[in-house]
Amino acid sequence: MLLSVLDQSPIPEGSTGARALHDTIGLARLADELGFHRYWLAEHHGGPMLAGPSPEVLIGPVAAATESIRVGSGGVMLPHYSPLKVAESFTVLAALFEDRIDLGLGRAAGTDPLTTFALQRDRRQAAPDDFPQQLAELLAYLEDDLPEDHPFGHLAATLPGRPALPVPWLLGSSQQSAIWAGELGLRYAFADFINPHGAEIAALYRERFAPVRDLRAPRTAVAVWALAAPTEEEAEFLASSSRMTFTLLRRGRLIPVPPPEVAVDFLAREARLSASGDIPGRRGVVGSPEKVRAGIEQVVSDYGADEAIVVTITHDHALRRRSYELIADAFDLPRRTLRSGRPPADRALAARG
Repeated sequence: MLLSVLDQSPIPEGSTGARALHDTIGLARLADELGFHRYWLAEHHGGPMLAGPSPEVLIGPVAAATESIRVGSGGVMLPHYSPLKVAESFTVLAALFEDRIDLGLGRAAGTDPLTTFALQRDRRQAAPDDFPQQLAELLAYLEDDLPEDHPFGHLAATLPGRPALPVPWLLGSSQQSAIWAGELGLRYAFADFINPHGAEIAALYRERFAPVRDLRAPRTAVAVWALAAPTEEEAEFLASSSRMTFTLLRRGRLIPVPPPEVAVDFLAREARLSASGDIPGRRGVVGSPEKVRAGIEQVVSDYGADEAIVVTITHDHALRRRSYELIADAFDLPRRTLRSGRPPADRALAARG
């Protein structure tokens, strides 16, 4: 089983987006050293909690600061973009960091409707819901497979990074994404941290899979929200920060990641106000390293997946780094020795104190 990282570049309360972006570079380097397989960068817009609106911008610095780990988008929210522009950007990345770049593609907006509208170039009306057509066009650019009479057909050969290409994945949390991924013969990453009831959807992807591209058999990854600490009590305490942000997110309130002391009080009040005493939320694999390993392995087994992609949010970035270290050790990942020193972004921050 492969183990990877999804980084949403969280912004702790009292910190800044700039600090969160530098933390992303440092965490990517750590993940490379720890032996994780890939490092994906998420796309979110218009909120105070997550600092990553442009995975295509972050991938270059992350790939430059690392050496062996695959780097990619988790994912590019294609409805915001021209398929040609995405193809151009990711072939540039693939050329510069050959055999290490993934292109994870999603349909969601990654934000609220007003911000989605603000992201549009043409605001005379809402953009059409034409994701299948966008996806087909993007894949055709990468594969130089547009029909001869297509008005854009000649552009595929002009992609600047050729012959290097990114590896495409389809991201999703619904049946429709599984059907598209299967019928198009794409690798499929399911967001269990959004929809923890996706095992049957992953099975649907495998049923619908057709080997029409480079992939001869279905390939599934499952993205899991997880947090490890030396003790169960500390892990649950630290996880309260993410649980509070997720609870408020479901109500349309976006906040920076709160300190766990604040989050624990908030969640206790919420539980008292709930008729059942429970707070609905995402699945969390939280606890000691041994418990987290067992939990991740169970999720992977449920999905019939080949890979787990771990997403972790804490208020204290040092404890987020420690969580990934504990998870890597629990899975006995083979560590890598990186040749270069600390990346320039980290050195610059150290110089400023």
